[in-house]
Amino acid sequence: MGLSPSSPTGLLVAAPPTLLCRGLLLTLHETWPERTATLVTDPSQLLAHLRTHAYALLIVDSAAFASPLLPGLLRQARQLRANLPFLVLTGRRPPALPLGAITSLRLLPRHATPTEVAATATELLRGSPPGTAPQPSRRTPNAGFSPRELEVLALVVADLGNVQIAQRLCLSVRTVESHRRTLLHKAGVRTPVGLTARALREGWVPM
Repeated sequence: MGLSPSSPTGLLVAAPPTLLCRGLLLTLHETWPERTATLVTDPSQLLAHLRTHAYALLIVDSAAFASPLLPGLLRQARQLRANLPFLVLTGRRPPALPLGAITSLRLLPRHATPTEVAATATELLRGSPPGTAPQPSRRTPNAGFSPRELEVLALVVADLGNVQIAQRLCLSVRTVESHRRTLLHKAGVRTPVGLTARALREGWVPM
């Protein structure tokens, strides 16, 4: 997607610094190599960035902020950047948001994959109506993972550490480490972030 030299190009992401978030940042970079995604983790950082920088899109994970704070925070963000599109990732019970006061706002469930978030972000950046961006397939072949490897993969994507995974699946930590090495090899990636991003992009883990 071509960018005007005078238009803001950066993406501002307000989210907890989890493995899922890092997978999202990686997917956003793969989708738009020419755009910089900045991660902030608390309200003061978010508003400070909006005061000092112009962005093309704001992505907010509602888990980063207490629900009572989020509507007011979005109102302040709108006052600072009147034309900024918002994409809000919400839980099962979305907070009451000032929808009438914010144009170019889209909601997605927090369990949406990074690819789905990027597709919806593309709609917002292009000013397209909802549902016009290509939708990723829900599930693709799982690269030959065994059932146990898929169980470990789901917990890796959920940001659990080796000890937690071992306790959850009644395995030794050494066995979990072996499974993780196998997962990286079969997925063709080198890091847990890359593994998470690909697992979500390919639909290897349940939504």
